[in-house]
Amino acid sequence: MSALASTLSTGKLAGRVFDERQLGEALGGGPARRYALVNRALKDGSLIRLKRGAYFLSTPNRPEAIHPFAVAQMLLPGSYISFETALAHHGWIPEAVYVTASATPARKTVEYDTPVMGRFIFHPLATHDYQFLAGVGRQKLGTLTAFVASPLRALLDLVALRKQRWEGLDWLTSGLRIDPEHLLTLKRRDFTSLKPVYKHKTVNDFLRSLELTIRPGQAPLPGALSDD
Repeated sequence: MSALASTLSTGKLAGRVFDERQLGEALGGGPARRYALVNRALKDGSLIRLKRGAYFLSTPNRPEAIHPFAVAQMLLPGSYISFETALAHHGWIPEAVYVTASATPARKTVEYDTPVMGRFIFHPLATHDYQFLAGVGRQKLGTLTAFVASPLRALLDLVALRKQRWEGLDWLTSGLRIDPEHLLTLKRRDFTSLKPVYKHKTVNDFLRSLELTIRPGQAPLPGALSDD
């Protein structure tokens, strides 16, 4: 174990992703000493660099695994987990997802291929002011937390990303393989909370059509549930 890992493994950074400032506060000393400690730890594998200025301790030196959702938040603060990644997390789609996909308030798509943790991608979305986090909640992941889109928000983010027009339920149930029973869990408030979010007419039309299709009394799916 490197001297850096030995110092950090018993402190508050042991189970976290940390930046240069936090690393400097934990190690103390001057820049040259910290640079030497970081280089030695990177070489022996006890420290892993996600990107410039973002690190975490390797598995033997930390108390628990770091969830990729928490890593995503560190790679691009202000983002939240969405798209197929959030749908899989909520159990709405059966396929395994091998890329951690997030929505970002920035204007460009950003990608990171990281050692150990895999690939992360961040997509921008056209949303109205103060609506970026509508339908997004904070989830606890061990000792860390991450912002994760609700199933409906993740679905609509995917619609926005793909510019997917409403073509009936087949795209959802056959294309994405979403079980209709999941759609039946959606409440009126879920739809209402997302109506002010998106700038694009295509997404708003999709949201309205989906609600009309699954709402009781309005061409519902078989066995549609009542709402409160």
